[in-house]
Amino acid sequence: MRRHFLKLALLTVVPALAGHARSAAAGTVTVKGSDTMVILGQRWAEEFIKKHKETSVQVTGGGSGTGISALINGTTDVCEASRTMKEAEKEQLKAKTNAPPVEIVVAKDGLSVYVHESNPLTELSMEQLKAIFTGKVQSWKELGGPDAKIIPYSRENSSGTYVFFKEHVLANADYTPRAQAMPGTAAVVNAVAKDKGAIGYGGAAYAKGIKVLKVKKDAQAPGVAPNEATVHDGSYPLSRPLFFYLREQPKNEIKTFVDYVLSKDGQGLASQLGYFPVK
Repeated sequence: MRRHFLKLALLTVVPALAGHARSAAAGTVTVKGSDTMVILGQRWAEEFIKKHKETSVQVTGGGSGTGISALINGTTDVCEASRTMKEAEKEQLKAKTNAPPVEIVVAKDGLSVYVHESNPLTELSMEQLKAIFTGKVQSWKELGGPDAKIIPYSRENSSGTYVFFKEHVLANADYTPRAQAMPGTAAVVNAVAKDKGAIGYGGAAYAKGIKVLKVKKDAQAPGVAPNEATVHDGSYPLSRPLFFYLREQPKNEIKTFVDYVLSKDGQGLASQLGYFPVK
């Protein structure tokens, strides 16, 4: 899958100086990180520059880990992340800036479980998902489905979604070696849409052309679908915040961009694209 890149406005962009937190070109905001968030980041940037033509906004994906590394190295202004920064990452940044990162929740997501549209199952429990992605269960028949092999699709380990799923579903157990690592959420969706035995996971905004399963907190709990209500009240077991991380409190054009993202218009755009607004 190609790396997402969107250059907005016609200003010449000079690469950021190594180790410097701000872009060298005046009026430029660089945003890098989460593949889950890249669609949203690009649309925020597109709409923002319609009102702020003096500012150029660059948005690239590559995964939350990639964005966090760029923030630590000073080669991006804003890191998009679908997971929280690890303590070790925060310490690395603090060692360079003498301050912890600034964390801003900019949207919510319901990490969704995808299967092929022909799959007769409608829900799975967290325990069943763990059994699938650790390799304990390898046939849909064991889960009340067809007598067919389960083909699990995962994300690369630089992905915040990979880390979130490992922590919250697998309880930090290892993924099965049978899980096929995909370079982006769109690639997971594409693979699941073509494979009747497939199962994958990713952001709710990408869930097109596949079936999204309800998720049960445990075997006795009801299945819950990811939507704005269940994500906000926490009843959907895989609800998660989506973050901007910055080296310092936002100023100038970065603050103007962050303010837009958190505005009614910015949050409305999140809703339009299949994400969930911050309340």
